[in-house]
Amino acid sequence: MVDRLTHRILITGATGFVGTALLRLLEREHADCKVFPLGHGAGHRNAIDLQDRKGLDEAIREVQPTALIHLAAVAAPSDARNAPRHAWNVNFNGTMNLAQSMLHHAPDARFVYVGSSEAYGASFLSAAGPVTEDVPLRPMTVYGATKAAADLMVGQMAYEGLRAVRFRPFNHTGPGQSDAYVVSAFARQVAEIVSGKSEPVIHVGNLEAERDFLDVRDVVRAYARSAVLNLDAAPDQVYNIASGQPRKIRDILDTLVAQSGIDIEVRADPEKLRPNEIPTASGDASKARAELNWRPLVPFEQTIADVFGYWHRLCNAR
Repeated sequence: MVDRLTHRILITGATGFVGTALLRLLEREHADCKVFPLGHGAGHRNAIDLQDRKGLDEAIREVQPTALIHLAAVAAPSDARNAPRHAWNVNFNGTMNLAQSMLHHAPDARFVYVGSSEAYGASFLSAAGPVTEDVPLRPMTVYGATKAAADLMVGQMAYEGLRAVRFRPFNHTGPGQSDAYVVSAFARQVAEIVSGKSEPVIHVGNLEAERDFLDVRDVVRAYARSAVLNLDAAPDQVYNIASGQPRKIRDILDTLVAQSGIDIEVRADPEKLRPNEIPTASGDASKARAELNWRPLVPFEQTIADVFGYWHRLCNAR
């Protein structure tokens, strides 16, 4: 049941890929909510630094949110691997600063923490199928470790009164995503070939890995719902956001190549291989389905077509 009170939703990371999709959804489907987006960097309006505790306190005291959706993070695993100290400062210390500020200045508000399925790490290696929220967090990457640590911290703070909801989303993509991520990287390369800007060759890493992919437009529906639903405050409010269907990276590339209508050569690039590669990762989202009435709605074939279309338009505009 949706609370009839006016919702005041504060969003960190609002200028990023997921934040932009969330803002569009809230504007379209939750027009009665008052939304307060916080971005990052001096060039952004309403910029905020998660290391600036005084600035966080002032923002939360001023807005007095009914919910905060925390998206801001060093989100690309490669960026976290290349600058681990910065990743820990943002993903862990920044989350601590924000959660403590919420406890002190908006204790009745919901704190929606967006973690990552990468927190499960080595647990995927022994999983017989999609993992539930009960499997151990055993991160194998810097990014996964920072998100797992913040996840556990937020869960612990829930016992001290933080009205937390924790999400562990699996891989998600959509138009507008950076080419630091595999689907968008493939789509950009294919679009450049179709536009005549590159030779018909794609450089790839491991194509045999299987991942649980979602459309970002489905993922943000879960975040929005958690901010407006009447949920009991309980430390176990943690949810996988997943399709439960692992997809081979090779099949995604094959779909994009087929959409191009061009004969494209695929070349292995050792520099694109990730360390600590997990063969298969997928999640069980039955808890989100039961408690949040959430399930993925966008067909993945549509997602792939939309990502390719985005990069094709961008290439032709240059």
